[in-house]
Amino acid sequence: MQRSTPYSVSLILGMLALGAGQLGCANQESAAASSNRDTGPSTADIPAVLATIGNDKITMADVRTRVGDELDQNEARYQRARHALIENALKQILQDRVLQTEAKKQNTTVLKLLTAEAGGSLEPSEVEIAAWFKENRTRTGGRTLDQIQGEIGDYLRDQRRRDAAERLQTRLNAEQKVTVNLEPYRVQIDNEGAPAIGPADAPVTLVEFSDFECPFCGRFFPTLKRLEEKFGDSLRIVYRHYPIAKLHPNAMKAAEASLCAHEEGRFWDLHDLMFQEQKRLAVKDLKVKANRVGLDQKKFDTCLDSGRHAARVQKDFDEASRLGVTGTPALFLNGIPIEGGAVSYEVAVKAIEKELARVKR
Repeated sequence: MQRSTPYSVSLILGMLALGAGQLGCANQESAAASSNRDTGPSTADIPAVLATIGNDKITMADVRTRVGDELDQNEARYQRARHALIENALKQILQDRVLQTEAKKQNTTVLKLLTAEAGGSLEPSEVEIAAWFKENRTRTGGRTLDQIQGEIGDYLRDQRRRDAAERLQTRLNAEQKVTVNLEPYRVQIDNEGAPAIGPADAPVTLVEFSDFECPFCGRFFPTLKRLEEKFGDSLRIVYRHYPIAKLHPNAMKAAEASLCAHEEGRFWDLHDLMFQEQKRLAVKDLKVKANRVGLDQKKFDTCLDSGRHAARVQKDFDEASRLGVTGTPALFLNGIPIEGGAVSYEVAVKAIEKELARVKR
């Protein structure tokens, strides 16, 4: 039955997405470039010669000279979105069929199976509804509990049903011999020469495209340290640069400074200090920090003032853009994008453990 209140379950989910979705510094210019351009016809529909002026031919090579980076960015985003659509549809189909098979086997309904899995009821209590409202008050647009409690109840009921379905399916997958052949979407990242910590042959590599002045990257910094401690030699962490100059005026020189430190084998020392003191990243501050971590002051100052690593930072930025990155931190686990920006420690651990299990199969 349609409720008369101005909120809906989809809006509740939307409010949650605002709070728990992308946590990162966005490069609006890059994002706009991708959203305002149509990727156009498939490559198969594009002729070898796009146009002629007399005997002069204009080909895709000419177009790529003009907008090649944007074409690559759009292609990366398209492939990523396409794979996500296939993956989500496959997940839903598998769950439907597994649960329907079990319901038929037990001569019952899927709803009854899920109700039993949830402990006998899918209905949230008034206490649970009130608790959700209290925890998410800032996301409710100023509405009172009375105005929104119906939609909160719908959301919690749907969430309980989803959780029960996932738990039940996990137990039934082995029994019904479920095999998923679809691999996660992965990208190829050339990390040659990039600062890294952890064994080169570690089974899992976490690549972070980051910005030393981005507050969300600063928020992820402690998580990164915890992951390093937890997974030890099973994890290699690679740092790549994506300074968003329009938002963070000191980010570019900070990135260059880190590579000057990398020359002396002290990248991670300066990396840690810059994230610990994000408010002080002007060039004079960077030189003071270099001294504090034990770098050769004259050598560091000369390196930073020369700007000799600017091209390397730009190369990182361009590669990130090609991969579809529009904000920081952007995380890739063995080439698999981890959605959400500055994800929580728990989310990162779950993703790494899942990939470790996949690698061991």
